[in-house]
Amino acid sequence: QTILCFLRSFEYSQKNAVLVPVAALGVGGMLVYWLRSRHKIKTIEMGDGWWGSGERPLKVREDESIRPFKIETSDKEIEDLHRRLDQARYTPHVEGAAFHYGFNSSYLKKVVSYWRNQFNWRKQVEVLNKYPHFHTTIEGIDIHFIHVKPSYVPHGQAVQPLLMVHGWPGSFYEFYKIIPLLTEPAKHGLNEGDVVFEVICPSIPGYGFSEAPHQQGFDSIATARIFHKLMNRLGFRKYYLQGGDWGSRITTNMAQMLPQSVKGLHLNLVFIGKQSLGRLISVMLGAYVPWLVGLSREDARRIYPFMQKNVYDLLRESGYLHIQATKPDTAGCGLNDSPVGLAAYILEKFSTWTDKSFLHKDDGGLERKYSLDDLLTNVMIYWVTSSIVSSMRYYKENFSKDPDLSAHNRVGVHVPTGIAAFPQEIVHTPRIWAKDVYKNIITYSYMPSGGHFAAFEEPKLLAQDIMQFVRKVEQL
Repeated sequence: QTILCFLRSFEYSQKNAVLVPVAALGVGGMLVYWLRSRHKIKTIEMGDGWWGSGERPLKVREDESIRPFKIETSDKEIEDLHRRLDQARYTPHVEGAAFHYGFNSSYLKKVVSYWRNQFNWRKQVEVLNKYPHFHTTIEGIDIHFIHVKPSYVPHGQAVQPLLMVHGWPGSFYEFYKIIPLLTEPAKHGLNEGDVVFEVICPSIPGYGFSEAPHQQGFDSIATARIFHKLMNRLGFRKYYLQGGDWGSRITTNMAQMLPQSVKGLHLNLVFIGKQSLGRLISVMLGAYVPWLVGLSREDARRIYPFMQKNVYDLLRESGYLHIQATKPDTAGCGLNDSPVGLAAYILEKFSTWTDKSFLHKDDGGLERKYSLDDLLTNVMIYWVTSSIVSSMRYYKENFSKDPDLSAHNRVGVHVPTGIAAFPQEIVHTPRIWAKDVYKNIITYSYMPSGGHFAAFEEPKLLAQDIMQFVRKVEQL
C-alpha cells in the first residue's frame, strides 16, 4: 500500500511538472498579448471607394497612367467673364461698416474694376503652367496635381517627397511661392542644401482641376485614401505630409490610415475636436495659473479672453460653414453664376482669416498681404472650373458624418509631427492640447506673424519651419 501511495504521488507530481509550466506559459502568453495589444497602434481602415458616374464597372482595370495636363483659356471664356463683370449689380455699403457686414461693396467695385481692366488671365495661366501639371484617374475620378522636382541635387543628397494639401477657399496655387523655397532652398538662402524636397500638390476632388465626386459621401477619409494611392502611383513608399485647413484633416487621416508610409506630418492648423472635463478645467485655471495646466504665456496670450476668441469670433466667422454643411447647392447656384459674388464670398475669407483686425478696414486689408493678381488667380481657378459648389459640398460630406469633427481623434497620430502655430490663425491649439491626438510632437513653433493661409502669406516662415522639422526627424 505504501508503494502504491508512492507511485500515485509520483504520477501526480509528474502531471504537475507538465501542467504547471504549460499553465504558466499560457498565462504568460496572454499577458504578453495583452501588453502588446495595449501598445498596438490603432489605425483608420483604408477601405476602398468609387466616385465616378454610375455603377463601378466590373472586371475593368482602372487606367493608372499619369497624364501631363496644361491649363488653357480662350477668348470665349474671357469674353464671358468680362460680360458678367460689366453687368454686375451692387448694393451700397452701410456707412462706416468696413468689413463688419461682409465684403465692403465700395472696395468690391475697385477689385472688379481691376479684374475687368487690368488683370491678365492669359498671363496668369502662363504662371500657373510654370510647374508641371498632371491628371490621373483614381477610384473613378480624375485627380489633378502638380509635381515639382529640384533642378539640381548634390551628389549623395537625399530628396524628400512632400505632399502638400490645400483647404477651402484655397487651391494648389497657394503653394506657388513656397515651392521654390522647398525645392531649391540653397538658392533662396534658407540652408546649405541639407534638406531638399520634391513637392506634390494635388487638388482635393471637387476643387479646381480635380474632378468632382459623382456619388454621395466623399469625405476626408476618402480623400486621404486617394492621396495615398496617388503617392504610391508616383512610386513613393514613404513620404512627408503638410497641410492646413482641410489639408490638415486630410493629412492627419493619412497618418492615421497608413502610419508606416508617413515619415512625418507637418501642420499649420490643428483640429482639437470635443471638449472634455479636463479641457474645461484647463481653460478655467489657465487664465490665472497657465503653468499649472501646461500652458505657456504665449498660449495664454493667444487663447484669452476665451469667450471672445474661441466662441464669439468663431460664431462671427462660421456662418458660411453652417450653410455649406447643410445646403451647399442652394447658395452655390448664385456663386457659380456670378463672378462678382464668387470673388466677394472667397476674398472675404482672405481678409479676416489673414488678420482679425482687417475687419475694421474699408478695404479688408487684402492688399497688405497679397496682390490682387494672386487673389484673383485663386478666384479664377474656381470660376473657370465651375468648382465652387462641389468644393462647398465637402463640408456637408464631412460634417454630416462627424458634426464636431472629433470622431477621428479617438485614433492617435503616432508619426513624428511638427506644428506651426501662426498668431492670426482662426483658433489656437496649445501643444498640451494637441498631444491628446498627436502623440509624437517633434517640433511646436509659435510663429511670429501670419494667419490661416500660411503658405500664401508667409511662405519663407513656413518653409523654414518645415525644414527644421524634417531635419529633426531625419536625425531620429
